[in-house]
Amino acid sequence: MEIRRLELLRELADRGSITAVAKATMRTPSAVSQQLKILEREAGIPLTERVGRGIVLTSAGRALAQTAADVATAIEKAEALWNDFRESPRGEVTMTIFPTGGEMLLPGLFHSINRLAGLKLHCNDQDSVLEDVANLTADFDIVVSDSPHVLPSWTERGLAVVPLMRESLDVALPEDHPLGRKAALTPADLIDETWIGVPPGLPFDRILRRIEAANGAPANVAQRLTDNSIVEAVVAAGHGIAILPRFTARDRENGLITRPLKGVPSSRLISALLRPDRAERPSVRAVVKALVDEAQRFEREHTA
Repeated sequence: MEIRRLELLRELADRGSITAVAKATMRTPSAVSQQLKILEREAGIPLTERVGRGIVLTSAGRALAQTAADVATAIEKAEALWNDFRESPRGEVTMTIFPTGGEMLLPGLFHSINRLAGLKLHCNDQDSVLEDVANLTADFDIVVSDSPHVLPSWTERGLAVVPLMRESLDVALPEDHPLGRKAALTPADLIDETWIGVPPGLPFDRILRRIEAANGAPANVAQRLTDNSIVEAVVAAGHGIAILPRFTARDRENGLITRPLKGVPSSRLISALLRPDRAERPSVRAVVKALVDEAQRFEREHTA
């Protein structure tokens, strides 16, 4: 079987539509469909089936798509081994990161990458309301994500997952709030409070759901905002309390304070997600190592 056709099948598994595959591979949809039909004839069994107005992979198609991922990984391993003999990591690497993760890690990471001659890192900050950030691994070499833990869907998709750090999520209060007299807060302390929340399903909202479950009562959510800096300003102005990340919340600088939350799990895991073949490229490995080192340095400095 032609490796390039196998790669198209893998792209279809990741991206979900012929149109998306065509756009990503700079082909026309008809050219993609033609190549997949040829691959299907070579395989001798149906690899796709029509559902509504689109197509999905059959069980055989999904198995062959995984084989394509294995082949790509093996090729990258071979090339990485050869490149290790030839030269230092070089080339371009793309990465996307959520905003507060970028605030913590990018300044130091850029210093490290600038010391690696021939290596260029291109970054952007991802939309915090994406349904499944792992989908970005189709378009970026490295995707830095936050989540409660390593999600089963990541391992089911065969992604390489590199844990970077775990960050506590604290309760943010106006500076003069009566609860500020306590060193730590429990769900019971918060039962009558007004909340400045985030859109449902985001990591901070999951903490609020746990508080509701512990109290046996719904939280009073006045607003739902995605930008942490706006949340900080609204909390500091006395309009409610919020869940904010410990390392980037600007407590005592703009009229708010933070307190640890006890009694329910309240932290997030920050991880790098990669396609397994891209994880074998020397240039990507070098960036991931620098990212791990920077996360460890940042965590040491902010937990001492």
